Amino acid sequence: MKKNREPGTGTGNREQGTGNREPGTQLSKAAADKRSMNGELRKGANISERLLELGIQVLHLIRTLPTDVAGRHVSSQLVRSSTSGGANYEEARSAESRADFIHKLGIAAKELRETTYWLRLIQRSSMTIVDLDALIQDTLELTAILMASSRTARNQ
Repeated sequence: MKKNREPGTGTGNREQGTGNREPGTQLSKAAADKRSMNGELRKGANISERLLELGIQVLHLIRTLPTDVAGRHVSSQLVRSSTSGGANYEEARSAESRADFIHKLGIAAKELRETTYWLRLIQRSSMTIVDLDALIQDTLELTAILMASSRTARNQ
């Protein structure tokens, strides 16, 4: 049974959540409301959730890639970079100092830039029939958010 989706809810071009969804689908407003009622509104939780969703979507995506040498290589690199971005962001959230926070945010942003590269490579080489535009856009948005957070922390 499909639920009605409400456009314009959440952050960015689409709202993020968890679950077994195909890349580019949206989380319902009810699920987003439930998430906020569960106390996930602490600082950085939204970005953390979006990064987790990015990793989940990449895990779904790699199942559609070919299993030849090129497909395995690209899959491996994409999984590493997309999951590393979220893991490094979590490390930044528990940083021991402002300098540590800035450094780890920078690493997370670099990993997301690499993720964008691999997604574009997949798209341009037609390695899958999955539409990657929304996933690439989300990766670009998250990279911009992390870079802006790093600049803000540096200027305080």
